[in-house]
Amino acid sequence: MRVNRLLVLGLVVLLALPLTSYKRWGQTGHRVVGEIAQKHLTKKASKAIDKLLNGKSLAFVSTYADEIKSDKKYNKYYTWHYINMDMDQDYAAAEKNPEGDLVSGIAKCKQVISDENASKEDKAFHLKMLVHLVGDLHQPMHIGLKEDKGGNDFKVKWFYKDSNLHRVWDSDMIDGYSMSYIELAKNADRLSKNQVAALQQGTVVDWVNEVHELTKEVYGSAEQGENLRYRYSYEYLETARTQMQKGGIRLAKVLNDLF
Repeated sequence: MRVNRLLVLGLVVLLALPLTSYKRWGQTGHRVVGEIAQKHLTKKASKAIDKLLNGKSLAFVSTYADEIKSDKKYNKYYTWHYINMDMDQDYAAAEKNPEGDLVSGIAKCKQVISDENASKEDKAFHLKMLVHLVGDLHQPMHIGLKEDKGGNDFKVKWFYKDSNLHRVWDSDMIDGYSMSYIELAKNADRLSKNQVAALQQGTVVDWVNEVHELTKEVYGSAEQGENLRYRYSYEYLETARTQMQKGGIRLAKVLNDLF
């Protein structure tokens, strides 16, 4: 009986592995964004955020917006994670989702956090959402085509295993590098104060339009059904790392302005 129970337990664990493997930038990417942002906060912003999050780090809360997808009561926030744009459009010309998108979601988070009458609980919730959404904004497939759901229906293989172009950029490529989020953040490029300031210029919409130029490149980087391996990682991992660093630096800008 004991052996049978162990076999059943083992089977349950094996069946659960694909679900956690493809969970969600993925968890590592979002934590990199949060960790980098933490290092660029002003003392004032850092203190206020620490109080609002009860001591939790930005890296810790960065995956919250994906975790709540399991609860139907948060379904109204689902569309905040992405923007659908045709290749020849900028954000102004793109058809807007009436249920909201990355731009309107970030704006709503900023509005609640700035509202003196909002409760601490409400502010903390929208702060966690904001940390995640600024990260999503810098993952190029979160500003993708409607017809393939931002690359989710763009089927490819990753080292002979079924995947899609969105997942490759969300997690496959980053997790395949086998560095923790701490290691990735620590090894981000060294930038001068002027370089950081330059990255922080512009509005959220400006950042969306900038990332969308990269989205076009990513769509052209693979063919449907292609088996992506070492060469793809060699050519694009540095781009993914740059995007995570930009996301962290710009998230810090947004938070410093708010607090």
